[in-house]
Amino acid sequence: MSYTFDKTLALPFDAAIAKVTEALKAKGFGILTTIDVKKTMKEKINEEVRPYTILGACSPRHAFRALSLENKIGSMLPCNVVVQEKENGAIEISAVDPIASMAAINNPSLRDVATEVQDLLREVVNGL
Repeated sequence: MSYTFDKTLALPFDAAIAKVTEALKAKGFGILTTIDVKKTMKEKINEEVRPYTILGACSPRHAFRALSLENKIGSMLPCNVVVQEKENGAIEISAVDPIASMAAINNPSLRDVATEVQDLLREVVNGL
């Protein structure tokens, strides 16, 4: 089972981040966190990595429902979306599949919420 939805874009890195952010916003997601992995690795351990940013996306309505059903679900939130420059220079977008990430949680009530979020994230990635 794959745990992400992926798509390659022919855009500059920063333009890809902006495009993904707007596409998420159009589906009701906000960005709670932005982690510049390249910058962090350089600052923390003086290592060079290719451009790699993690966007912590959240649909407040879905997060509220999930928290109402499972009080520890916050450990699985937000939904991460990765924007990375591959070795060949292509920009790849990868969004977490919430069904795959929540598979270990023994709470069948979460399935509907996870399925809705899965559909939205798949639409975002496919629409890029």
